[in-house]
Amino acid sequence: MKALFIALLSLLLSLPAAAGSKIIATGGSTSIEGAAGGGIVPWAVINGYASSDQWSVNSFTSRVGVDDFTLQNFGIGASYNNQWELSLTRQKFNLDTIGGDLQQDVFGLKYHIAGELLYSDLPQISIGLQYKKHRNSGLPFAVGAKNDSGTDVYLAASKVYFAAVAGRNLLLNATVRATKANQLGLLGFGSASDNSYHYMFESSAAILLRPDLAIGIEFRQKPNNLAFADEQHWRDIFVGWFINQNFSLVGGYVDLGSIAGLTQQQGYYLALEATF
Repeated sequence: MKALFIALLSLLLSLPAAAGSKIIATGGSTSIEGAAGGGIVPWAVINGYASSDQWSVNSFTSRVGVDDFTLQNFGIGASYNNQWELSLTRQKFNLDTIGGDLQQDVFGLKYHIAGELLYSDLPQISIGLQYKKHRNSGLPFAVGAKNDSGTDVYLAASKVYFAAVAGRNLLLNATVRATKANQLGLLGFGSASDNSYHYMFESSAAILLRPDLAIGIEFRQKPNNLAFADEQHWRDIFVGWFINQNFSLVGGYVDLGSIAGLTQQQGYYLALEATF
């Protein structure tokens, strides 16, 4: 995986640079699974500032710290023509109270189908997939997971409404995901009693206080496949600062509910992204 990261990053950086022409913040941030969006929800936007016949490259790192666990993410991605998005992410889930860690790789692809975030009545609509492969699947199998890999498929719609809240622009996003993942896939996929896809709803809302500063909330519905512990829905409140077209910083509060039988997992979210 490390060699693949280095090879892909070297290839992308060897390409001639293209000046981004999209408006600041319209590429969103990078979510914990590598797709452009908020902190925990992918949006229909395409990462970076590449417009027609342009490309961009991004790298990111993020950290979620709650009472008994720490989730660390890092990855790289590329976008082209404001239509295609490709990402590669490593997730490491530290079991701070129990001991040990769980890791998985997430390969993401997103395609902008129709509509525009800003300048059309139709929201921007994108379809995406995330192929997830667990790297140390002993614990997921021990707690009842059926598989150590799986593919999420999602459809997202995002729209900015101008001067919608006290004269400020409002972004709304809705995402429907088909998934078998237990806790994003960190606890494997499906179970012996339930190995079917479940359709989950995810949403985000953000107010742009300034063109480069947003505050928002997110909700992510989760399946509940494993008998040994309930899996609960996730929520967050975030502030995003889009410093310029090259750097952004996002921080927030997260409520992840119960994870692996440990309740009230609440804490912080912090992400840094660089785009070229």
